[in-house]
Amino acid sequence: MTPLKYLQGYPSHLLDQVRQLIAERRLGDYLSQRYGGRHEVQSDKALYAYVVALKQEHLRKAPPLDKVLYDNRLDLTHRALGLHTAISRVQGGKLKAKKEIRVAALFKEAAPEFLRMIVVHELAHLKESEHNKAFYQLCEHMLPGYRQLEFDLRLYLTWRDLAPASPPEG
Repeated sequence: MTPLKYLQGYPSHLLDQVRQLIAERRLGDYLSQRYGGRHEVQSDKALYAYVVALKQEHLRKAPPLDKVLYDNRLDLTHRALGLHTAISRVQGGKLKAKKEIRVAALFKEAAPEFLRMIVVHELAHLKESEHNKAFYQLCEHMLPGYRQLEFDLRLYLTWRDLAPASPPEG
């Protein structure tokens, strides 16, 4: 039985379907049919503009972002595809918090839908720190179909583990 480490917690009937796609070597085909394109957001500057535009569209009242970047050190061994941080510093007599979003560099090569999903996830943390019902409702509000994209991203990560040489082509 194929271990599906990114899909733990999903119903067994779904996992059986995924295992069948893997056994038939069709998981890459499924992904390339649904998510064949690549995005143009390749630099940290472009990522910052992309994230700020999404933030302005959905979370105008959230605190401003000081830094947004692709992070080569973020990977699946850290169990993080993106991070949101607030770094507090004392400036004079005041405490200043700088908000940062870091996105795993693997998203440079991913489909635009997956980049948007991870950015929406990290932006939602500006308002909701915990992964609770309100958090997922906010994600779904900012990106309709968020839950399906999250599942498909987990499929993509599974596929990458099985075939690390090349991403699906579209």
